[in-house]
Amino acid sequence: MTDDTSPEQNDAKAAAKPDHEPPPPASMEAVWPGPDGDLPYAATGSWMVLRKNETPVAEIFSVSYLATTDEDRPVTFVFNGGPGASSAYLHVGTVGPRRVDFPADGAPPAAPFRLVDNAESWLGFTDLVLIDPVGTGFSRVIESDKKGDDKPKDAAEADEFYGLDRDLQSMGEFISRWLSKNDRWASPIFIAGESYGGFRAAKMAKVLQHDSGVGVSGTILISPALEFQLLSSTDYDVLAWVDRLPTMALAAAFHGRSRAFGSADDPVDIRAAAEEFATGDYTTFLVRGASMDAADRAAVLDRLGDLLGLSPEVVARNEGRIGVLTFTRELLRDEKKVLGLYDTAITATDPFPDREPFAGPDPTLAGYGPAFTAAANTLLRKEIGVDSERDYRLLSYEVNNAWKIDTPRHALEGQVGATDDFRYGMSLNPHMKAFICHGVYDLATPYFGSDRLVNLMRLDPTVAERITSEHFGGGHMFYAWEESRIAFRDAVQAFVESAT
Repeated sequence: MTDDTSPEQNDAKAAAKPDHEPPPPASMEAVWPGPDGDLPYAATGSWMVLRKNETPVAEIFSVSYLATTDEDRPVTFVFNGGPGASSAYLHVGTVGPRRVDFPADGAPPAAPFRLVDNAESWLGFTDLVLIDPVGTGFSRVIESDKKGDDKPKDAAEADEFYGLDRDLQSMGEFISRWLSKNDRWASPIFIAGESYGGFRAAKMAKVLQHDSGVGVSGTILISPALEFQLLSSTDYDVLAWVDRLPTMALAAAFHGRSRAFGSADDPVDIRAAAEEFATGDYTTFLVRGASMDAADRAAVLDRLGDLLGLSPEVVARNEGRIGVLTFTRELLRDEKKVLGLYDTAITATDPFPDREPFAGPDPTLAGYGPAFTAAANTLLRKEIGVDSERDYRLLSYEVNNAWKIDTPRHALEGQVGATDDFRYGMSLNPHMKAFICHGVYDLATPYFGSDRLVNLMRLDPTVAERITSEHFGGGHMFYAWEESRIAFRDAVQAFVESAT
């Protein structure tokens, strides 16, 4: 048999051949048994290829949940943080139609881990797109095919994608192209991010609208880290110590160790007292240092020890600056227990109680990891049908360690922040609303830091009224607590409806 195809036709076929084939997409149709009745939906897992100078350089994996109704619905783009975290925490933790089966108190569940229908899914009021940034989940940098290139997979373009600005650009490109592909430019658009994802979402409030032309109806910041310099504490600063104190006071009361409050006292009262002390006498103590009168210093240290439930010896040894690792190790040291950094209400046995410094795992981040990994793999591979031999990277320390600030700046400039970009986005769009939330037992990104920043934004009243702040019982992933997950869903639903 001869091939009668002309050279011109062969050239056309070659030109039409894709330069890169991502893994095939997968989809399923299902019904979500929501509180208002059954809702049919389609779930699709797929990859979008990003290019640079017409060359494919990366693939972004996402899962879209679209209700199969005629209703005109909002669409919410959801991502986690890290940097280096996949969307699985929010995906199978709270927003998706299927979630990890957690105990009601948010403790890490026992294996084998189960997926259950999620009555608190956001699918009841918005379509969802769960995004895994490059290097996380199933998303990857595309391996270079240049001859002589012996760099391992993910290394060729890692320095480009594992950076603040490039990350924002790639996420903006993904959202813009997804809207075009799915004909959703006319839908109300929301973005939701957790932790560094909250930082990312705050910056995208400006980037999406200013650079990509995407109008945003609402921004949801979940346990956000808005200013990274506020998370680093030294002997010479003030604010990081101030922001953590209310969370520590709440944790001490929760575990029955506070000498100022009992475990039955209203957390609202504890918060108010701790915040007043933190921004009053304690701030004066931190600012004045050795110049403060000795009796006044002693009174502050006594009050601090009572609020935090720590011995006078521990408070004095640390000169009133109680680091997170000190607090989580010392509060229940007599029981050989440590608190979770990400949820101080959760504890674990200290595997090495005689060693300094602490050498054990975090009870929350490490405890939740296997459950989220198993749930994400079960959902994507077994239920949706994604066929890939790739590992699903729940949290990539390779990405985290490679992360850099890729904006033009002097080496001696301070840490980056997102608050100015957030303020810019709120000003740029007089209709956009924002929802900021934390878990009150979270020491990784303390709630009081965000509250204090909102109070310092010098917001016009017309802008301030578009920002809602609400905090919940629990830690960084407060939605692991059943009561908080329900309250969170109700609050976000009310927010989305008010913004549309």
